[in-house]
Amino acid sequence: MWHVGKVIALHDETATARTITLEVADWPVHVAGQHVDVRLTAPDGYSAVRSYSIASAPNYEGRVDLTVERLPNGEVSPYLSQELTLSDRLEVRGPIGGWFVWRTHQTEPIQLVAGGSGIVPLMSMIRSRASAGGAAPFRLLYSVREPAAVFYSDELQALTKTEGLSLTYAYTRVAPKDWPRPPGRIDTTLIANAIWPSNLEPTCYVCGPTSFVEIATSLLIASGHSPERIRTERFGPTGDRK
Repeated sequence: MWHVGKVIALHDETATARTITLEVADWPVHVAGQHVDVRLTAPDGYSAVRSYSIASAPNYEGRVDLTVERLPNGEVSPYLSQELTLSDRLEVRGPIGGWFVWRTHQTEPIQLVAGGSGIVPLMSMIRSRASAGGAAPFRLLYSVREPAAVFYSDELQALTKTEGLSLTYAYTRVAPKDWPRPPGRIDTTLIANAIWPSNLEPTCYVCGPTSFVEIATSLLIASGHSPERIRTERFGPTGDRK
């Protein structure tokens, strides 16, 4: 079922990514990790549909946050991240998905592994835990090109102090001055030092580009994590969810 959402807030996360807050009438409460379809229709009737993860925690106000990263050759993301203005309307369908979700009744340790914009649905999980006062211990391993490309930077830092979130960054191209780890992809050593040990049987959520998800999943399995406890969400070359 398609709904119409009104844009009530816009916030630039990075130079190429924007969070859009929609107010959607008759919107069912989503579950952290779900996504929506967004449909744009041109005056000539041509329409394009793309899927975007929900970044906000579940709520009863019909508010939905979508963080959209602009793709150079994208049909939809340039409009959403640059041209959309307050009070504009967007057609959205959802919430969608039942596998890659975290529910507040889960009490086991949670390991989140994000690559780039793959942080978005994981942020919904982090916010859901915080808003519900959840006791499940969370760890986040966030792989990102450089400090300027981090989504939700200030909020994540605050949550490490107020909500006990354990956060580890892996910078792949440029690291901050005096950072203890040189720029590079996640590897066996980082996995061993930053994530929950497998004997605690955490549920792992891995999200990002396809190649990142495949590498991260292989490293988790090699470190002893059961494939049955690893849930993945991946993006294709156009940013579409797989």
